[in-house]
Amino acid sequence: MDRLLSMKMLISVIETGSLSAASRRLNVPLATVSRRIGELEAHLGAKLLNRTSRSLDLTDAGRDYLAASRRILDDVAEAERAAAGEHAAPKGELIVTAPLVFGRLHLLPVVIEFIKAYPEIDIRLVLNDRVVGLAEDHVDLAVRIGELPASSLVAIRVGSIGRIVCASPAYLATRGRPRRPAELASHDCITFDNLMPAERWVFPQAGSEISVAIRSRLSVNTAEAAIDAAVAGIGLTRVLAYQAAEALSRETLETVLADFQPAPAPVNLVHSGGRLLPRKMRAFLDLATPRLRAAIAALPG
Repeated sequence: MDRLLSMKMLISVIETGSLSAASRRLNVPLATVSRRIGELEAHLGAKLLNRTSRSLDLTDAGRDYLAASRRILDDVAEAERAAAGEHAAPKGELIVTAPLVFGRLHLLPVVIEFIKAYPEIDIRLVLNDRVVGLAEDHVDLAVRIGELPASSLVAIRVGSIGRIVCASPAYLATRGRPRRPAELASHDCITFDNLMPAERWVFPQAGSEISVAIRSRLSVNTAEAAIDAAVAGIGLTRVLAYQAAEALSRETLETVLADFQPAPAPVNLVHSGGRLLPRKMRAFLDLATPRLRAAIAALPG
């Protein structure tokens, strides 16, 4: 039995969600995938998958073996890249993902500088406010804003970003400037689906938290739309500081309730690690880390 091939098939089954989908991804017959998984379970003397007509789940042994398989295959891939010379000269492709606005404003300039400095490295930049999985979406490096769940991923802290409430000067002149979160009840609000619920905003207060009911006059699904609506005087919105930095610098938005801002959200560069980090990744981290730290440190809020 080719154990490495069987490991690859197991990983494909889990990543695609079914034996048939894995067979299509790998371009091998379904019967071959099923037989390989069965042979692997027989060799290990343990059941790896619980299969029903509607679902396919890992057993406890399967979860442990899947994690070990990924580590082993990563090490094999790194060894092959080292033998092929990738560790001698940075080259190849990097797939990097980041939130939409942060990526456009702060990561893209770093990427442009990087590809000018390293002509043999290509970058595919995926900007998306959805959390893109590294393994599932075959991503090398991700910018994550917010607390990270426990995992085996490697995280490099590059700063933190505050969350602010803001509105246009015209709106505040007409409707008044809220001094305490409870005063939001008499204001119009603009909510951003990816960052907050449309019915309540939560604020820190005296070592605890208070939940304040709001009236969402407009709910949008991008930070840009929320900011544009706030600049137009529709109401108050709550966004991450970097998302409103341009409008704040132009003074088309003003921050309110500054004394009630929650703790800043950490910003990390996240990758899968490995004992042998490819030179293309190390080169990118060496260039990007200090530049992103400087860019985040200069943000308002």
